[in-house]
Amino acid sequence: MFRLTQKPPFANLLPSFEGDLYFDESPEHTAQRILYATDASVYQEMPIAVALPKSVADIKRLLRFAQQHGLGLIPRAAGTSLAGQVVGSGIVVDISKYFGQILDINVEEHWVRVQPGVIRDDLNAFLKPHGLLFGPETSTASRAMIGGMIGNNSCGLHSIVWGTTRDHLLEVKTILSDGAEVTFGPLTQEQFEAKCRGENVVSPLEQRLYVQFREWLSNPEIQQNIREGYPKPTVKRRNTGYALDALAGFFDWRGAEGMGQRDEPDGNPMPFNFAHLIAGSEGTLCFITEAKLNLLPLPPKETALVCAHFSTIRQSLEANLVALAHNCSASELVDDYILQLTKTNIEQLKNRTFVEGDPKAILMVEFFDETAEGVGRRAEGFVEELKRKGLGYAYPILFDEDTKKPWALRKAGLSIMYNIPGDEKPANVIEDTAVDVHDLPDYIDELDKMAWDNHGLKLEYSAHAGAGEIHVLPLINLKSSEGRSKFRNLLMDTAQLVKKYGGALSGEHGDGRLRGECIAFMLGPENYQLCKDVKALWDPHNTFNPGKVVDTPPMNESLRSEADVAIPQPKTVFDFSKDGGLLELAEKCSGSGDCRKTEISGGTMCPSYMATRRERDTTRARANILRHFYSNQSAPSEHDYEAVKDVLDLCLSCKACKAECPSSVDMAKMKAEFTQQRYREKGVPLRAKLVGNFTKLMSLASIAPWAYNGIYGSSALRQLANRTVGFHPKRSMPELAGTTLRQWFKTYRSQVSSSSTPSVLLFCDEFTNYNDVAVGQKAVQLLDRLGYVVTMPKHVESGRTYLSKGLVDEAKKLAIRNVTLLKDLVTDDTPLVGLEPSAILTFRDEYPDLVPAELKADALRIAKNVFLFEEWLAREADAGRIDRSLFTTEAQLVKVHGHCHQKALSSMIPVKKILSLPTHYTVQLIPSGCCGMAGSFGYEEEHYDLSMQIGELVLFPAVRNAEDAIISAAGTSCRHQIKDGTGRKAQHPAEILFDALV
Repeated sequence: MFRLTQKPPFANLLPSFEGDLYFDESPEHTAQRILYATDASVYQEMPIAVALPKSVADIKRLLRFAQQHGLGLIPRAAGTSLAGQVVGSGIVVDISKYFGQILDINVEEHWVRVQPGVIRDDLNAFLKPHGLLFGPETSTASRAMIGGMIGNNSCGLHSIVWGTTRDHLLEVKTILSDGAEVTFGPLTQEQFEAKCRGENVVSPLEQRLYVQFREWLSNPEIQQNIREGYPKPTVKRRNTGYALDALAGFFDWRGAEGMGQRDEPDGNPMPFNFAHLIAGSEGTLCFITEAKLNLLPLPPKETALVCAHFSTIRQSLEANLVALAHNCSASELVDDYILQLTKTNIEQLKNRTFVEGDPKAILMVEFFDETAEGVGRRAEGFVEELKRKGLGYAYPILFDEDTKKPWALRKAGLSIMYNIPGDEKPANVIEDTAVDVHDLPDYIDELDKMAWDNHGLKLEYSAHAGAGEIHVLPLINLKSSEGRSKFRNLLMDTAQLVKKYGGALSGEHGDGRLRGECIAFMLGPENYQLCKDVKALWDPHNTFNPGKVVDTPPMNESLRSEADVAIPQPKTVFDFSKDGGLLELAEKCSGSGDCRKTEISGGTMCPSYMATRRERDTTRARANILRHFYSNQSAPSEHDYEAVKDVLDLCLSCKACKAECPSSVDMAKMKAEFTQQRYREKGVPLRAKLVGNFTKLMSLASIAPWAYNGIYGSSALRQLANRTVGFHPKRSMPELAGTTLRQWFKTYRSQVSSSSTPSVLLFCDEFTNYNDVAVGQKAVQLLDRLGYVVTMPKHVESGRTYLSKGLVDEAKKLAIRNVTLLKDLVTDDTPLVGLEPSAILTFRDEYPDLVPAELKADALRIAKNVFLFEEWLAREADAGRIDRSLFTTEAQLVKVHGHCHQKALSSMIPVKKILSLPTHYTVQLIPSGCCGMAGSFGYEEEHYDLSMQIGELVLFPAVRNAEDAIISAAGTSCRHQIKDGTGRKAQHPAEILFDALV
């Protein structure tokens, strides 16, 4: 683990700093600095401090402090950069938590003013009711922030119609290196000259900027260098070096073919705007505090997506030219490698239903139109031309909502490749090259041949064919010296090829510390020197993000792992072999930050981040801290354990990351394993023992349920009892039923005649057995009415309570016992059905990785024949074995909240299906993530407030606003959280259907 070599002089800064500052050697501060040592790139460098400023005054304080002590300021938003832009040894300044306000909007003039921490998709959700959007759309748009998009001049999949961030950046408010707050916006010739004379400037530095740029860009020799060195004008994605070519047109280069023009397309004189230089400058020139953005009207409401299938990459790129001729809005490539990997990801497996056969590539081509007929004609016209040209073999066309799944699959492409086992991982190194779209087929052919002939590397392809930029990924082992050499040499060879085509080495991901070494070659030494002069002019103290764009360190240094060092995988209780081991599972995290999306974007991952908006509470942060911990070759200290424990603390073990993370990082499993290892070293805390032994305690309490209910039914006694064990005094406790489900079932079965052959086995989970007996009773009686014979086999508890507290050794014993008891009973004909998702899904999820090798085949076979109650009943309904006439025909609205494990490991479709069995029941899914309870998490005193905060994000307001609806929730914890948070009683789907019987 990292340690500070000396104590930095932060004592003078800390008392006046309003935000959060992490800099010392405590476990909490050490953990924070570790988390900010990486982004989504391959780089890693420990920052001296991490700051989360609350105000502009805080940023100015940081700037003064950094300049006094010779430190760099590294601006960071979502941390999804792929070229190491936000990795460095200085102070990382994270604006994502406190700079996320939408400040002003002018609907008539189509602009919005925002702070740099506003998320692109959240901004568009705000703009949608006004009929407007911010166009640039990166694959990370659900978490990418405006500040980062400006820094990289982000583009995205609709850039061929909506342009780049630079195209829509009207103004930026900045802090310059002299501490002055300066707003840069469009200037006429007269306004520009006035600035040069020192009029309407905030500081002498601002004046110097205008004077010096006038001198530089009016120089014919410099003009000629820029014309000859920068990418050719038809390459629209161009982010190599500083965007001097974006400003040059102001200085009237008439007669220079293809270069900047004096007039705008609308005939007005071209303004001068330093904002266009700042876009793409990666935070190296100034610190952005606000941005004024141009907005576009919402696209036409009808959408069609042609997913054309091809046998070769070249065919797909030739088809791309056809797509552009048909004026498509997007044309995006996905190759076979990514398509194969989607089969291994829970979420993307659901999204690939449009794929026919095993194509080498799919080109996704989108069309907009005001009418369904119009968009259909456009899509069909494109397909007809492809057929005439003999391009492709399948052409499924999807419309409107159905287009979202293919787009989600495409956006997951880069990250999903991290599912590949082994040390060879996709390397972001030549993934950002862009050429003229007409050159793209030949360029990719040459690139593919060069990579194989020179370096023995196969390349994978995806993304922005329509813009001439294909994200190209080689698989390289960066843990080896040989791999690091390939990493460097491949970039250098690719730079020569890109330059041959007049392209850009950096299209939208930026130079960072990855491609900075190549700028002199790509642009020419004179232009590179000019870029260095620009940096020195704006930032004479080299404070803003040093070592990026210019004067970068060698691109194959400061990588995440040491070269040629074998790190053994830790010994574990869980079997992590399919992931390559626990450490390799942690290393799967690509850093793409999918876990930083908010409740506005939807989904479940990651509930604690949605509430706190802190990097430390993301799945990415937890994977990073575990990667550091298990990569440490010395014995971990108490300090190391505490640093990891601190970061893992707010993980709710919801399992959303296993499904929603493109890399399938299973944090719940890793947290449980780490916690078990820590218990072996430090012992098991009392509260963890009590929660883990829930079933034993409930069994004892069931002897005198009146006593238990008497204590927890009294407010005063409950508060006292809760405080005694570390639960929050405001949290109510579940009642204990007067009988257990097993006891009731034994009596009930003796009174009801049935066949001797069971048709369904009911798993009597520990929660239903003791607390939710009424749910079990109604489920059994419902199935009897529907004509099924229910049997309750002999088994033990599921082990969920032990797993939730990291007592994996105990859970393993129960898994072995249950598999042994049930392996000869559970079959295709007699499936095992469960009511409580968290319990029954242990058979599907954890058991195969807990049992010994001799039981693994049995565990996997059982897992295939284990069903949630909703899954099994939906399957029966699909088979026509459910008589809908048995249910009421009265109208009723049902609002459904899904259990986290249910959403991650199953689907909400069966829930909607079975609750729609009553003819006039209308079923709507509440777009909630986690309820916030998560087993014992929401009971615990230190977690209660966060638990309720998570519930208030979506779930509680939705329930309160559904007064006339039945609220459905399959999870016992979810129902309890809804009761405590809203006062409403939620029902299990089995209860709702039983009550709907006639």
